[in-house]
Amino acid sequence: MKGKLGLLAAMLVLAGCATASEQLRVYTEQYPPYNMTTSGQPFAHSESEITGLCTDVLKAVLENAKVDYSIKLRDLSYGMNRAQRHEDHGIYCVSKTDEREPFFEWVGPLSSIKWTLFAKPGSSIKLDDIEDARDYRIGGYKGDVMTGYLEDKGFDVSAITNNGLNAKRLEQDQIDLWVADGLAGPYLAADASDVTGLEAVLVFRETPMYLAINKDSDPDLIKALNTAYQAMQESGEIDTISRSYGL
Repeated sequence: MKGKLGLLAAMLVLAGCATASEQLRVYTEQYPPYNMTTSGQPFAHSESEITGLCTDVLKAVLENAKVDYSIKLRDLSYGMNRAQRHEDHGIYCVSKTDEREPFFEWVGPLSSIKWTLFAKPGSSIKLDDIEDARDYRIGGYKGDVMTGYLEDKGFDVSAITNNGLNAKRLEQDQIDLWVADGLAGPYLAADASDVTGLEAVLVFRETPMYLAINKDSDPDLIKALNTAYQAMQESGEIDTISRSYGL
């Protein structure tokens, strides 16, 4: 009888460990230089195919926390939907908006974005503050927090699903300005539209970006990730990774 009880106890312990060590499934989008595929393709099935500033920080956090994980690169809406609907699923790098906050636990910030208005190369547009942009047509990215902010404020925004093509729209005078991150904008323009030399005419806000994990995920997992992140921040490891990308 004693032997059977011991075997039962061992099985319960193993079952508990299996639950606690469930794989964290993480999604991201093509958003260089924060998240991007090594091949340049707009999707990836393995973490080994994904790099970038946020990716490097996140991988270090996950490994320091000794978490089993997978990372896939899809479009933003797909990853957000998966992370919002399934426990032990997450998405990065995303901003913590009022609409998103109740659905997730947050780890980070992994980096931050500078909300920038770009004009075409050689443009004479000058802006002192964001209100000066009300007279212009602004290109944006559907589902993006910067685009949503301007739309909510009543600016003239035309949003599309391929953000990098906004650079071509600038060049062809379909829009006057493009709202994008100050670091990512030039990458996207060169990659999607072969446009270089954009004019950054105004930086009007800065927001942190996080790993967002489904709120019903294992609390021990969330705790381990936040503990690992805090230790990396205090040691300067996160700053070291950021500097390698020119920040």
